[in-house]
Amino acid sequence: MTNSTDTRLQALSEWLCQDLNLDVGDLRPASSDASFRRYFRAQVGGDSFIVMDAPPTHEDVVPFVKVSSLLRTAGVQAPRIHAQNIEQGFLLLCDFGKRLYLDSLNANTVEKLYGDAMESLIRMKRGVDVKSCGLPPYDEARLRNEMDLFQEWYLAKLLLRETNPTEQAVIEKTWRLLADSALEQPKVCVHRDFHSRNLMITDVDNPGVLDFQDAVIGPITYDLVSLLRDCYITWPQDRVEGWVRKFHARLLDEGLIVEANADRFLRWFDLMGLQRHIKVLGIFSRLYLRDGKAGYLKDMPRTLNYVVGACERQPEMADFLAFLQDGIVEQTYSKLGQPS
Repeated sequence: MTNSTDTRLQALSEWLCQDLNLDVGDLRPASSDASFRRYFRAQVGGDSFIVMDAPPTHEDVVPFVKVSSLLRTAGVQAPRIHAQNIEQGFLLLCDFGKRLYLDSLNANTVEKLYGDAMESLIRMKRGVDVKSCGLPPYDEARLRNEMDLFQEWYLAKLLLRETNPTEQAVIEKTWRLLADSALEQPKVCVHRDFHSRNLMITDVDNPGVLDFQDAVIGPITYDLVSLLRDCYITWPQDRVEGWVRKFHARLLDEGLIVEANADRFLRWFDLMGLQRHIKVLGIFSRLYLRDGKAGYLKDMPRTLNYVVGACERQPEMADFLAFLQDGIVEQTYSKLGQPS
């Protein structure tokens, strides 16, 4: 059941069997993610559980426990925590099964699946009180630090491209515009990774929501961008715009937003997507270069294509678009392939 050379897995197995007194018949890898966390599926009699292994030297399970409680109280289906060992970084969670959104999304299923996901977002925005929840703010420093990953890891280390003073001025102006747009939006609970690899199809209260431990209080369009401009799957622009307008109308109905101008909301959405995807290009580059996780490279052309598209739709991004088109786009597609 365990690998004798994997001391973390041995300790996790002992916690389950000795501390919790569970008769674990099988313990197998369930998934991993971009962090140091690992997940295992444990069979206990006729029941199945997910066990999180979060090494305390790299991860802290306390935010996961806290945000899980906030989301479940708000009516969002986060995993129920059956047992926890904070010191060792072990959590015993309910099992949402194996039906990942990404594996099931297609032209026939997307309306239902995205409809459920957007209703889950409405419950999250409505049900988590921004003043009392204790989540950190998605402030200017955090927004800018994220965008700086683009230059540090994507430009300088992946593409080996240095910027000149004129280009640096364009980057600085772009970062300012994107931060200002994010900060002027209504503030709500933001999951920060609400996309198809973190949503599970469930028979009741679909979807099951995962990977929420980095939640913050921030812009109202952020999670919608994560869902509709997903780095792992693409939809036609007119369809995305229709979903954005529908979500905006729901926010108005719920009193979660007073900005009735849907076009302004779409501009917020586009610029929020720019901030997010600029950050993601840096993160995917870092995952490859620092952590040896090459699987994310295949998703970078799609992510860059989102950046280019948003720049084309928003006139104030003309200078940044010209910067990208001065070799960066061509070099990326040549290195990694065309977007799918």
